[in-house]
Amino acid sequence: MELREPLIFELSRAGRRAASQFPPPAGAAEVSAAAEVPVHLRRAQAAALPEVSELQVVRHFTRLSQLNFSIDTHFYPLGSCTMKYNPKACNAYAMLPEFLAQHPFAREPQGFLACLYELQEMLKAITGMQGVSLTPMAGAQGEFAGVAMIRAYHRARNDAARNEIIVPQAAHGTNPATAAMCGCIVKEVPCDAGGSIDMAALKSAVGPRTAAIMLTNPSTLGVFESKIVEVAQIVHAAGGLLYYDGANLNAILGKVRPGDMGFDVIHMNLHKTFATPHGGGGPGSGAVGVGSRLLPYLPIPIVGREGARYRWLTERDLPRSIGRLSGFMGNAGVNLRAYIYMRLLGREGMARVSEFASLNANYLLKRLQAAGYEAAYPGRRASHEFIITLKREATLYGVTAMDVAKRLLDHGFHAPTTYFPLLVPECLLIEPTETESKEELDRFCDAMVAIRREMEQTPEMLRSAPHALPVRRLDDVRAAKQLNLVWTRPRGDIGPDGGTAHREGEVALR
Repeated sequence: MELREPLIFELSRAGRRAASQFPPPAGAAEVSAAAEVPVHLRRAQAAALPEVSELQVVRHFTRLSQLNFSIDTHFYPLGSCTMKYNPKACNAYAMLPEFLAQHPFAREPQGFLACLYELQEMLKAITGMQGVSLTPMAGAQGEFAGVAMIRAYHRARNDAARNEIIVPQAAHGTNPATAAMCGCIVKEVPCDAGGSIDMAALKSAVGPRTAAIMLTNPSTLGVFESKIVEVAQIVHAAGGLLYYDGANLNAILGKVRPGDMGFDVIHMNLHKTFATPHGGGGPGSGAVGVGSRLLPYLPIPIVGREGARYRWLTERDLPRSIGRLSGFMGNAGVNLRAYIYMRLLGREGMARVSEFASLNANYLLKRLQAAGYEAAYPGRRASHEFIITLKREATLYGVTAMDVAKRLLDHGFHAPTTYFPLLVPECLLIEPTETESKEELDRFCDAMVAIRREMEQTPEMLRSAPHALPVRRLDDVRAAKQLNLVWTRPRGDIGPDGGTAHREGEVALR
């Protein structure tokens, strides 16, 4: 059975147009746009574009969109990414005309500023921080802001020698990258057999050059760092600060606050935890929260309130700020969605988010263990995510974590995160989130059970997966290094108008 969607070039027929979408002005002769282009910049021949009707275009791209995996169509257990369903009400309210019509240069619109001010206050309450800035436009930019504030703090104390950032072995890859971008030296500390930070190694790593430690709790290993207060005491005693990567905030929402753990700064992925559709490179918001030490250095602008009025706080109000991270005041649409989401849930609702996220993760963990899968940390309870390792299966059956991931696509599930964190061999990092029902979790487990049966009986089914998708197994390395998305017609192929291409890659168009 042919599963491949035809290329739009293959639908092309000479002379076919959708010209009704571009009628000439009433009563005027059609003017060629080429006349406005200097002669030396004009094409020598027509662009090799498909000649198709409007209906063909609509159907073609609609069918392509239906082939995509998305949170609205599939279970998406992508560990450490919190790919959860986002309520459509949040999107609808954030797109009200009164919000969409606001221009960045508008004169301090009070309703809009009131929403952002309340969002700042709610994020302070949920994280235990003393101040919040909404301006970072991505999680990575939030990380950059956090480390930049830490550097500014030490320099203001004439302690510029503090340029070492401690990063646990289980940290997100962006953490050492951010530290390096800010001119810091990265010092990695290992984890112990249970997945926690090796405390002896941490004590050896801190010193007079320690600027901060970057970590998230629960960690990327899916376990809660139970000695986090001791970690904070060790780092603070050495003169360093604590940075909280907010990637796993969904696990503790409404239950425990990073500020109470001893953290000095946190970035929050509002596009993960607080209701903006996540993935595909954006949009995002990496709001940052800080404790009292870093309040003067928050990126601007911030929304302040004076009596009954709201206004932007700028350089005049925060002269020691690390400055601006965008042309205006952050990703307003993402921030509004987060505000509406938090208002809809309230305090009790946000606590239920982490309760059900944890419940779903532990349910999946126990079911997969019962099916024969090996937990990376069997002595620990899952937080909102957990890791299974296929190291044993790779030896017994010659089947890898990637093989299982590809076979899951045939069952209608997006794969979990593969091969991350790097310290666990052949790992799948699974995060079900709170939005999935027990029935959906059971369907996922049934698929994993079926896949396990296949790896024991017909492992080639996994090694050659996927089988039910238009695109089969790719050479990942070649695709990354030699990506080619340009369509060319082979030499001598018959063109849509009955002619032939004169040389390889040339398309005959009229």
